[in-house]
Amino acid sequence: MHLVFDLGGVLLRWRPLELVRRALPHRADDAERLARSIFGHPGGEWSRFDRGLLDADGVVAGIAVRTDLTPDDLRAVLAQVPSELVPVPSSVALLERLHDGGTPMFYLSNMPAPHADRLEAEHAFFGLFADGVFSGRVHLAKPDPAIFEVAQERFGVPAGDLLFLDDHAPNVDAARSAGWHALLFTDAAACEAELAVRGLL
Repeated sequence: MHLVFDLGGVLLRWRPLELVRRALPHRADDAERLARSIFGHPGGEWSRFDRGLLDADGVVAGIAVRTDLTPDDLRAVLAQVPSELVPVPSSVALLERLHDGGTPMFYLSNMPAPHADRLEAEHAFFGLFADGVFSGRVHLAKPDPAIFEVAQERFGVPAGDLLFLDDHAPNVDAARSAGWHALLFTDAAACEAELAVRGLL
């Protein structure tokens, strides 16, 4: 079995609500709504940023028109993204144990290309993967079925031999619909226990 890791919320910390609270302390009481407006708007600017269809300036301009946030507010939020996307030590340790045990691994992540470039340059754990797909480089994003097709073709592995780990249920469902095996990731300990049951550790 080949493992395919999501990054944000699995190997990297990703807490949009906390990010917005840090970036906009004067809007802390409204942070939950603002986080949804910025990061969770279906088909919105962040989704297009993820798919490489919009740059950071476009994200700022589009959300400023659509919401009550100012361009300065939004630039403050974007400036916090790198400090939020940091490795989760327990998850990276699990990745290392799997690699040491000979498990072949890939990644499939919704990630704007500028952040993908920075993350690859900064973190040695990318060297543990055989290959990976970032949404911003293929102009597709989970849970679109097409990105699973692109990833499977790139990895060169039959769908039934791929086990996907993601913290977002719609992505897990999409992977299963594509014929992959998939697990909803909650934390490294629970994931490790499930992988052990499956004989992968």
